[in-house]
Amino acid sequence: MPTELPRYSITETPDIAAAIDTGTAMMPGASRAQVARSLILQGAQAARTHSAVRAAAVDKWAGCLTGAYPSHADASKGGSK
Repeated sequence: MPTELPRYSITETPDIAAAIDTGTAMMPGASRAQVARSLILQGAQAARTHSAVRAAAVDKWAGCLTGAYPSHADASKGGSK
């Protein structure tokens, strides 16, 4: 199909073949190219979700140990190390 969009070529190495084989089980009747596209989109969604979950965890726990350890400034004033 004609397009001006970039195209990508992926070599079906053993690990890529295994991933596509796994995806084929979830998409019976789909071509290997359709399965590869679906896996790429699913991976991107998983990465976005992981990033959002991580950011939420950082926000939730940010500052929870404030004051638990002496700062470098405290140590230079003779505080405990």
